[in-house]
Amino acid sequence: MTPALPFFPVLPRWLLGLAELRIDVDPRKAKPADTLVPVRERMRAMGDRLQGMPHLALGDPGLRARFREADGELYVYIEDLRSDTLVGYTVFNRLIELSRHADRHIRAPHSQYDPAWQRRGLASAVYRWALDQGMCLMSGARQSPGAHALWQRLSRHYEAGFVDLQRKQLRYLGHEVESDTLAELHTRMFLLGDGWTLARFRQETRMTAT
Repeated sequence: MTPALPFFPVLPRWLLGLAELRIDVDPRKAKPADTLVPVRERMRAMGDRLQGMPHLALGDPGLRARFREADGELYVYIEDLRSDTLVGYTVFNRLIELSRHADRHIRAPHSQYDPAWQRRGLASAVYRWALDQGMCLMSGARQSPGAHALWQRLSRHYEAGFVDLQRKQLRYLGHEVESDTLAELHTRMFLLGDGWTLARFRQETRMTAT
């Protein structure tokens, strides 16, 4: 098994270029309760063990963010302490499309938040936290309008670029790409975490030049 990202502790198992990305996921069809309620129930079932999960600061005393790591993937849960509810979560997934070299450093975030808590900067805060810890992020094949807007905002503060991902090989495409290239499912956007340069990213992931 590929080791977990080195800058996060291995915890117990219980515990944009400015071109537009492909946007073809309709968030109105999503039903956050379908995923948030079961996750919250599983968290309740953990009982006292839940207290051992480390926290990250969000700047709002009414919210609590806890995270855990399992099999190299990172899970961040945000709870509203006032109503004792889970308002959303972000998972930093491994991508099976990546080589073992790239898998050590890159994760693809996926977020699910209750509509009442969207557009409050929660996902942005979690993404920034991960990037500031040194994690490099890569988009999936599809993005919702909200995710697209978030990546654009983050690209103003973190180095971003595009790659072609095929046969587990990354090929650098530049800071911007043409619309035809962007339409390809194997074109992905990346954001570099703190401490990373494009040269280091190229070397560590075995990314080839365009």
